[in-house]
Amino acid sequence: MKTFSLLWNKSTQTRKQRKFRFEAPYHVKRKFLNVHLSKELQKKYGRRSTGIRKNDTVKVLRGQYRGKTGLVNRVDMKNSKIYVDGAERVRREGSKTFYPLDPSNVMITELDTDDKKRVQSLQNAKKTS
Repeated sequence: MKTFSLLWNKSTQTRKQRKFRFEAPYHVKRKFLNVHLSKELQKKYGRRSTGIRKNDTVKVLRGQYRGKTGLVNRVDMKNSKIYVDGAERVRREGSKTFYPLDPSNVMITELDTDDKKRVQSLQNAKKTS
């Protein structure tokens, strides 16, 4: 039985949109984790967005943690959520836990440049444009 199709175009029905995102394979879900770059990074690299990674610095643009800036602590590909230092909830017993954020609600302000392949791919994108 076929569960996922890349040929699916669009639907106005929310249940079909949710089903598409839920059943997507990881190589498609990775594209859901693309995040806008800040204006300075857009000029520097000549692109509007890039995939988010652990140790990137982001600014929260929407929700109850709007305006907070912090490092990405974890990226959850399965649920398409990210966890940021500074966006934490206090549990009833007093411990802190990270609040899951949607990648569309954050903006990258500083990239983690430890991975040379990532920097190279960003530089190559600027050359081609």
